[in-house]
Amino acid sequence: MVADLNRRAAERLAGPHALHVVPGATHLFPEPGALEEVAGAAADWFRRHLGGGTAGP
Repeated sequence: MVADLNRRAAERLAGPHALHVVPGATHLFPEPGALEEVAGAAADWFRRHLGGGTAGP
């Protein structure tokens, strides 16, 4: 249900966007590695669309 709502919301966006689905993950990503995959996908999107190098200390 949440994925469907997110797909419908994404269809209404005018700017660049992506919907990344983590197979087997539930809503708050408690599964091992799921949240890390989401964070990595988000970071990749920001790098591609906003430029910049790598973040870190």
